[in-house]
Amino acid sequence: MKLLTIIPVVVLVLIAMSGIYVVNEPEQCIITQFGKPVGDPIMTPGLKFKIPVIQKVHRFEKRFLEWDGDPNELPTRDKRFISVDSYARWRITDPLKYFQRLKNEMGAQTRLDDILDGEVRNAIAKYDVVEVVRSTNRTPQQSEALEEDNSFLDEIKSGRNVIREEVLENARSRTADLGIEILDIEFKRINYEAEVQRKVFERMISERQRIADRFRSEGQGEAFRIIGEKDRELLRIRSEAYRRSQEIKGHADAEATNIYAEAYNRSADTRSFYEFLKTMDSYKQTLDKESTLVLTTDGDFYRFLKRSDGR
Repeated sequence: MKLLTIIPVVVLVLIAMSGIYVVNEPEQCIITQFGKPVGDPIMTPGLKFKIPVIQKVHRFEKRFLEWDGDPNELPTRDKRFISVDSYARWRITDPLKYFQRLKNEMGAQTRLDDILDGEVRNAIAKYDVVEVVRSTNRTPQQSEALEEDNSFLDEIKSGRNVIREEVLENARSRTADLGIEILDIEFKRINYEAEVQRKVFERMISERQRIADRFRSEGQGEAFRIIGEKDRELLRIRSEAYRRSQEIKGHADAEATNIYAEAYNRSADTRSFYEFLKTMDSYKQTLDKESTLVLTTDGDFYRFLKRSDGR
């Protein structure tokens, strides 16, 4: 009997507990009864109540949500194909209308794929590629390598930001009755199609190679100029050194001549001793052990030898 009494009580408690639910801060909810919404959307957090069993709680995000599109090959007005990758942020503004039209986030993402991809495609097709990739009429900054190139950028009338705003405005008008709001849309990446991109890269490489060749040519010219200046300066230094050395030798020879002259013009004894030394020195340089010397009685060497023994 006790078991039969406890079971209904437990069932009644579980049924009563199913009528209580909690709404968290980042959530908003609607209540459905037999699949149809009842009452107003619940926007405030806290403990809430519903009819057990027959009513169901559907929870939706209050926070910003992200839509990330797939890259698409799109044609521009000037018949250029570019790859456009875009993303957007959105939020649920009317959970009741959102539930009635889209059911859940998967349904919303599918509908946004159709709306945003379509608006991006329509907007890109209305503008030239230069309008899509640029946002301002800025003055191009030329490096030293490009000073001789008359590079310029075509003037744009709209630009990427205007196109983005156009896509955003059109997308908002199409999602107004879906209970959601498109907060922002951006072009994440814009690239040329593979074939055009390859040609652009080849042109960039060719341009860089042309600039590199010019730098090499200018470098070689500067190297030859430096080598020429070095050779000219080296020749000047050598010439100056040779001239200076000759001047020093000339001064030294003149000084030696003066010394010789002064020594020769001194007293007879000093002059005779000087003549003796010079004569001995000359014989020392001209005679060796194998030489035979024949002297005459009137020669200087014989005269010096005769004086040396006192006779």
